[in-house]
Amino acid sequence: MASHVLVPLDGSPLADDALAHALSTCDCPITVLNVVTPLDEGMSEGGILDTDESREQAARDRAENLVERARRQAEAAERDLDTVVETGDPADTILEYVDDHDVDHVVMGGHGGAKSDLASRLLGTVATVVVGEAPVTVTVVR
Repeated sequence: MASHVLVPLDGSPLADDALAHALSTCDCPITVLNVVTPLDEGMSEGGILDTDESREQAARDRAENLVERARRQAEAAERDLDTVVETGDPADTILEYVDDHDVDHVVMGGHGGAKSDLASRLLGTVATVVVGEAPVTVTVVR
């Protein structure tokens, strides 16, 4: 039995399904984590994207909306939920959170990846890294 479950949320339907699965099957504390990926300076090369404060604030606002939606979903299921918003690389941040917060099970959505990599295609690149490197059980909801 898990004693602390982490559900990474990215706003996708599969992440929502992962949260629903965790809420319905895990009788322990659940934390949802949204990772805001910082806009890398290379992305703004040639003026493709601006690295301005409004873009960063929009990403933070989206993250807060996602975790608020998760709170409402937990309330509807009559469950308590902790929510966290972090900044960084999604896979690295998830793995760091697991290590730093006594998480013993991750429940996450999977996404299809590049056709050239079967594991990424079946699970998604972030899920593939987490499954491969997490020191705890990982359930991927598809």
